Amino acid sequence: METHASHTSGIVVVKIGSSTLTTSESSIDYAFIDALADQIASVRELGFSPIIVTSAAIACGLEALGIHKRPTDMPSLQAAASVGQSALSTAYAEAFARRGMLTSTVLLTRRDTADRTAYLHARDTLHRLVDLGVVPIVNENDTVSVEQIRFGDNDTLAALTAVLVGAGLVVILSDIDGLYDANPATHADAKLLSKVEVIGPEVIAMAGGVGSAVGSGGMVTKIKAAQVLMVAGIPMAICQGRRPNVIVDAVRGCDVGTLFSPRRSPHDVSPKKLWLALGDATRGSLVVDAGARRALVERGSSLLVVGVSEVEGRFEEGDIVDIKDASGHVFARGRVRAGSDEIELGLGRTRDYLRANHLLSHLADRSLVHRDELVVFE
Repeated sequence: METHASHTSGIVVVKIGSSTLTTSESSIDYAFIDALADQIASVRELGFSPIIVTSAAIACGLEALGIHKRPTDMPSLQAAASVGQSALSTAYAEAFARRGMLTSTVLLTRRDTADRTAYLHARDTLHRLVDLGVVPIVNENDTVSVEQIRFGDNDTLAALTAVLVGAGLVVILSDIDGLYDANPATHADAKLLSKVEVIGPEVIAMAGGVGSAVGSGGMVTKIKAAQVLMVAGIPMAICQGRRPNVIVDAVRGCDVGTLFSPRRSPHDVSPKKLWLALGDATRGSLVVDAGARRALVERGSSLLVVGVSEVEGRFEEGDIVDIKDASGHVFARGRVRAGSDEIELGLGRTRDYLRANHLLSHLADRSLVHRDELVVFE
């Protein structure tokens, strides 16, 4: 078994997907949680502080309510989450208590993390729980989440948690072995990538579509989470969740799946920039020309409206937007200083034209996305 350098930073975030935690769409796998508790106890014995990001509250609630087919209406899903979160928390608490570990429940939504003050309070709470020797169990608050404030997948939540606490490693337990260079279900010669150091368009393409019917995330969401983690200097491993002792092996630096490994320490990335990249959902996109892309990536410049070639989606001043190149590859993210309607009016205009236009003059020289509120993923 190939071994990478072991991970030295104290906190390890372990994300467990619904497909790993359940035996079917509506049946929680208590034996898996029991085995997980053994692994977490071993991780703690190695000197690490684990935080678990869990899925499956809805699946657990459906089981408790005797509902065998997943509903599609939001009130039923939120009711199932309400019942299931309690049952899931109890399952974790009992399994971990048998091994002398205390757990806690931390429920988050985008409303919590999009607000900078609430975000920092969440960070302080998680740090204090870890200091007290508690294993925090983090989940999205599905009982109150609606589409506008959902993370949408717990891969994003795991990345945010890791950035929040300055973790040394994120381990994503999945129902597949890692990232392949082609879909293994349809390509018999598909090869598992053991290490990824750069996430370019070709890696995004390898990720394909969504995963199983049980969860809401696929490989694409994992790659997007890895993008931000690599900027933050935090490695992330995707591995088969039911492989024996996989978390312990990952912490020890063994080759357990696909490791997304930052090539260098974070550069010019403040905690606030990382919050911008993860704290709030993106509301739209700006497509930029080749010159603007070079300026952002190579020179660390701000984005001006003259570099924008297309606007996607509707957004307001102050919203978070993705920044794409002409091929559609998202290479940056930041807070925009004008709404989509204004930007569209300024597309293709020269700076002199903008200066002379009373309605658009503020776009002429002012940065559209300032470098202090911009995260580049490359």
